[in-house]
Amino acid sequence: MEHVKQHFETEANNFDAIILKLIPYYHQMVEAIVTALPYQKNQAFRLIDLGCGTGTILKAIATQFPNSEITCVDIAENMLYHARKKLEAFTKTRFVQANFEEFEFDQTYDVVVSSLALHHLVTNEDKIRFYQKIYDCLSPQGLFWNADVVLGATEWLQSSYIEKWKAFMLQSVSMDEIENTWLVKYYAEDNPAKLNEQLSWMQAIGFSHIEIVWKYYNYAVYGGIK
Repeated sequence: MEHVKQHFETEANNFDAIILKLIPYYHQMVEAIVTALPYQKNQAFRLIDLGCGTGTILKAIATQFPNSEITCVDIAENMLYHARKKLEAFTKTRFVQANFEEFEFDQTYDVVVSSLALHHLVTNEDKIRFYQKIYDCLSPQGLFWNADVVLGATEWLQSSYIEKWKAFMLQSVSMDEIENTWLVKYYAEDNPAKLNEQLSWMQAIGFSHIEIVWKYYNYAVYGGIK
């Protein structure tokens, strides 16, 4: 995670531009998480974002639900700097610099969200333990939504997903950059899991009403209710 931290510290200033080039239809991903929150506009609820990055998703949530109380957790100080700037108009926010895997929840939450972060957990066992940790910190009927990179259910699907991802990136960056920068980082730092397996883990832990609310090949938004 220290290597990942340094890479995000370095990329923070350009992260918002980079993410639009690398993540297919990122705005739809953000919209899917906001749409999946079953609250009225002025309703108050407590939310935490694990690996909040520059705060794009949190700004979208806070704009839609201005009375929400938000906790922002990220390992990179530079990411939190940009998140603070994005959320400066919203007073019910707190910022915690921490490795989300080691973060100790100090209260219960009505909503846990995460985006493009949990795939950094190294093993499937690590992911299962962390899903359990999320479940335990949720209030009754609490929600968990994760937006992340996933593996295909078969080798053929996974190969096809990578080709579709490369085709998307090629609209904005060169093939040389794709193959020698972004795919290198993907294989060195990322540990995605099969989506169907993750949904099974969540069900076994106790989540109900498990749903995939958005998907584009190897990227998905999914979660459930405690």
